[in-house]
Amino acid sequence: MSDTFTLINPATAQPIGEVARASVDQVDAAVARAVVAQRAWAGLPPVARADALRSFARAVEGHVEELAQLEVRNSGHPIGSARWEASHVAQVLNFYAGAPERLSGQQIPVAGGLDVTFHEPYGVVGVIVPWNFPMTIASWGFAPALAAGNAVVLKPAELTPLTAIRLGELALEAGLPDGVFQVVTGSGSVVGQRFVSHPDVRKVVFTGSTSVGTDVAAGCARELKPVTLELGGKSANIVFADADLEKAAASAPGAVFDNAGQDCCARSRILVERSAYDRFLELLEPAVKAWRVGDPAHEATDMGPLISASHRSTVQGFLESADVAFRGSAPAGDGPLGEGFWLPPTVVLAERGDRLAREEVFGPVVAVLPFDDEADAIRLANDTIYGLAGSIWTENLGRAVRVARGVKSGVLSVNSHSSVRYWTPFGGMKASGLGRELGPDAAEHFTETKNVFFATE
Repeated sequence: MSDTFTLINPATAQPIGEVARASVDQVDAAVARAVVAQRAWAGLPPVARADALRSFARAVEGHVEELAQLEVRNSGHPIGSARWEASHVAQVLNFYAGAPERLSGQQIPVAGGLDVTFHEPYGVVGVIVPWNFPMTIASWGFAPALAAGNAVVLKPAELTPLTAIRLGELALEAGLPDGVFQVVTGSGSVVGQRFVSHPDVRKVVFTGSTSVGTDVAAGCARELKPVTLELGGKSANIVFADADLEKAAASAPGAVFDNAGQDCCARSRILVERSAYDRFLELLEPAVKAWRVGDPAHEATDMGPLISASHRSTVQGFLESADVAFRGSAPAGDGPLGEGFWLPPTVVLAERGDRLAREEVFGPVVAVLPFDDEADAIRLANDTIYGLAGSIWTENLGRAVRVARGVKSGVLSVNSHSSVRYWTPFGGMKASGLGRELGPDAAEHFTETKNVFFATE
């Protein structure tokens, strides 16, 4: 195996650089540095850790444009989205900068003494990040873990390491102690697997496919180490006949085609009440055709390319026998963008049980299916192994509550497509993962509770 790998701009299919591929020995060395650094980091007064995280946040804020441009080149994200993602990292850091001074234990009434609890950091946390949202998902792991007093070793995806590398540099420039936050580039089979097996990595955070997540969980179970998993999704966008159909149709492309559909929260199934089915499709078609696919460096672009040629081929395989209702547009094979990994937004009419109706595509493809009534909508929404996100469109409050309680997903929104707010919990049910990220309790999830009894008699 080569000790470097080549990065490709997915919009042009041209190489943009080489990045080191770490060995097991290099991972071990990073973990050893983290062990030493963590002891001193956890020993700092909470206000000192808070100040360091705020300094890190300010450093990110000062480099939003640089980070965004890196993501455009490395990931093909539209520049507007990439700027939002870089700003989001700073916001997550600022939010969890408040956690060190708020990780309070409890005083529990007992006879004969005083009983108190402490939130102790695990030590070293390994964070394994996917290629679809490299900056944002990384921050969901490292910010609360650092706030709780842990050291973090971060492994970005092989395809998209540039923003993670830069964040590691910015952490040092901001004054975080050396070794507290390290970025190690390399393959999952080497770096990620070593996070799982290394005895000094006491917790692993993994975001990626369900199949790999299952292996990570099994490996962590053998080591008796906790794991947070954020995995796949096949989220439903449920549209009832009493909904504002114009608004629901206009917002549907953004819910599934954002980031070229490479989003575990993508509402890749649109379930429409049968009486509104034809009208909804009429409204959806112009919205899809208006979705602007092109150069991610252009301000007006809504959607860029897929991440790689192999991934585009995988997504195209789902369409080989599909009943395509209509498509949007994408750059063709002329000019520099024609060499990129493009695929137009595609709407498919699916039947229950179809592969497209149940499996995660992770591309700009949405399946539309009719349902008969409220009970049928819930049944159809739950007819998948996944349970990450979803949307419900209705003007009936009682129905919204009933359906929200009936759908087995970790994150739902009514008359919108919101999935992620850093101050609210995020995570999935069923094969979509274990545990929760973000929200007010995330830092506590990177600690163990220690109970201490002081005898007074």
